[in-house]
Parts: sequence; C-alpha cells; structure tokens
Amino acid sequence: MSKTLILNFHPATTPSRVNAALARAVADLPQTQIVAMSEALDGEGLFDNEAEAQRLFDADRIVLQFPIQWYAPPALLANWQAQLLTYLFYIEPELGAKLEGKPVMVAATAGNLPQAYTAEGINGFALEELLYPLRATAKRTGLDWHQPHLVYNANQLSEDELAAEAERYSRRITQFAQQTALIDA
Repeated sequence: MSKTLILNFHPATTPSRVNAALARAVADLPQTQIVAMSEALDGEGLFDNEAEAQRLFDADRIVLQFPIQWYAPPALLANWQAQLLTYLFYIEPELGAKLEGKPVMVAATAGNLPQAYTAEGINGFALEELLYPLRATAKRTGLDWHQPHLVYNANQLSEDELAAEAERYSRRITQFAQQTALIDA
C-alpha cells in the first residue's frame, strides 16, 4: 500500500475547528501521515530542509492542506516553499528531480460562500484561480497537479455541515490515494 502525506499548513499550533476536523477525518486512513507544519519549525522559524525533503521522498502522494487567508495560502506555506523548494531545486537540484511526477493535491478552506468566489462575486475570482501560483509551482517542480478539494463557508459551518465536510474530505483523500496508486502500479 502506498503512503499519503498530508502537510497541514494552518498557521496556529491548534488548527481552526474546520482544519482540525478535516485532519481528524483522515487521521485513521491507512498509510496516511498528517504533519502539523507549524510544529516543524525550529526556534528561528526555519525548517530542516533535509528532513522535509526526506518526508516528501518517502511519500507516494502529497496533500497541502491550509486555510485561504487574504486570497492566498498562509505565510507558513510560502515560508516552506521558499526554504525547501529553493534547497531542492536550486541548491541540490538532483534531489529535487526525485520528486518529478509525484502527485500533489491542495485541500483548502475558505470563509466565504462559493458564489463569492466568482467573477461577479465579492472576491472577483474563483477559488481555483487563487491557487494558480501553487499550480505553477507544481508545474515548475514536476509535481503532478490534481484537482483541489475545497471547503467553502468554513467559518459558518454547523456541526452537521462540518461532519459532512469531514466525511467528504475523507472520501476525497481515499479517492486520491486509489487514483494515484493505479497510476504508479
């Protein structure tokens, strides 16, 4: 069985109620590892590039989970990219090449309704469009981009709605693992 690595980039050491519920929903899935990236930083705000690279190499697929904040992923994800991807693709490019073709998927939560994320909506752009920089990064690094998993209205979900979203996420991660395992087979 292959391994799914979920990197949770919620900036707080205790993720929001929604990101925490999503993480709990997939915690017991077979061959799934969840890492709270806020806990992977050292005292100076740095990641251990070698350890982070090894974590990626050991995974068969990668999920980047985070809340959208001001139309972008949190600074924690940008910090990780700046440190690790610079290391892997500029300082040690032979290591970065080992990631080529590895499947990657984004799981993002947003505080507004889906209709707010349209050309006519208050945000003016689809949520998928706000993820284009990550998609471009995947292309540049040779990662195989997969359709993102998006949760809207995250701040307003009732307990029943949150449970349904958590179940939907669990199904999506299972589907992602099955779909990409067939590709690797």
